[in-house]
Amino acid sequence: MANNSQSNKYLIFLELLFYAALPYAIWKFGREPFGDYAAMLLSTVPGIIYTVYRFAKDRQFNVTGLFILGSMLIGTTVDLLSGSAEQMIWNNVYLGLFYTLLYVILFIIKKPFPLYVAIDFAYLQGYARKDSKTLFFQKGIFGWFQLIQLVFIVRGLVMAGITVFLLRKYGIDSYGDMLIYKRVASWVFSGILTGMFFYISVVIQKYTKRLKEMNEQKIQEPEVVTE
Repeated sequence: MANNSQSNKYLIFLELLFYAALPYAIWKFGREPFGDYAAMLLSTVPGIIYTVYRFAKDRQFNVTGLFILGSMLIGTTVDLLSGSAEQMIWNNVYLGLFYTLLYVILFIIKKPFPLYVAIDFAYLQGYARKDSKTLFFQKGIFGWFQLIQLVFIVRGLVMAGITVFLLRKYGIDSYGDMLIYKRVASWVFSGILTGMFFYISVVIQKYTKRLKEMNEQKIQEPEVVTE
């Protein structure tokens, strides 16, 4: 337990360093020599490097990992094609809302993205994808994944809202504050999602235990002989 706690603190420190502290420092001290747009582009580099590192380290060659890598490549392409610092921020808002729309569509068609994240995680634990998918689509479990999907949607709207509010009120100068506020908001939502995934794991354990007991009971029941 102590090792897990220390590991989590280390990961939080790395996220703070690569997603907030370093980008903020590059933006703050790079604006004057490089200009707003170049400084903003450079501020995304630490996050890209850390994302690639985690992708390679965790070997997430699955739905979750490919989504993360694909999102990073799309985001980088959008940043490079934006042409100006302010347009880059707006394009990221539009991109974030596009992903949120995808989450809404997946929610409507009942294919929640968190369910496939859970399948990938279960696969890494040694469980077959087909078995996990069948289990997670059970009535008593599936609804929780839909609820988590709603949190994904709310998170996307909140992130976009923070960006738009700060940009409209304070202009491009608020970019540094955006990095900090959005990272804090990201941690809050990550905490909520982690708690929900933990709870759903308890629900799954109870469901599988009950199912196992029912199967054992059927095996132990004597056969009824009819004449």
